Amino acid sequence: MRTARTRRGFLISAASSAGAAFLLPREADAASARDIAQGAANALARLYSDQPHMRTLGQQAKAILVFPQIVKAGFLIGGQTGNGALLVNGTATGYYNISAVSFGLQAGAQAFSYALFFMTDSALQYLKSSDGWSIGSGPSVVVLDKGAAASITSTTLTQDVYAVPFGQQGLMAGLSLEGSKITRIHPGN
Repeated sequence: MRTARTRRGFLISAASSAGAAFLLPREADAASARDIAQGAANALARLYSDQPHMRTLGQQAKAILVFPQIVKAGFLIGGQTGNGALLVNGTATGYYNISAVSFGLQAGAQAFSYALFFMTDSALQYLKSSDGWSIGSGPSVVVLDKGAAASITSTTLTQDVYAVPFGQQGLMAGLSLEGSKITRIHPGN
């Protein structure tokens, strides 16, 4: 009985440590600023190609924060992380990491992309001035699926930030941004 508890405690501790290490922004190991910016531009072009109606959202946005690849993995304890670029008029003006830890019944691994369309100056200013932005606090964020995004027009845009997941690959349920923290990073050139 004691061996089972010790083993379970060790596994939980090891999984927690691995999850925490997986999610810490590692600027030294990160891709260069040029690589992140190019990945973000390519991912946004892919989104516009797959969902042409998203251009309306992009044309109205003050800026678009694009995470070209977020990796999510877990077995009971999970985590996700990825680096992205803030694009203003197609030019990268800042670089960010998104990370989250989750607990619960989960198993699998998945990679996906996210684009966050900042529709108001105040939402964009909040991103730039905050020392790490936890989604769920600050500006309101509305996640759009493919069906909801198809009905967007310039007159229906009323929220601060619209988040659009796309390019999902792998086997894992749920693409939630809730509980994610977005932190500014400073990758090398």
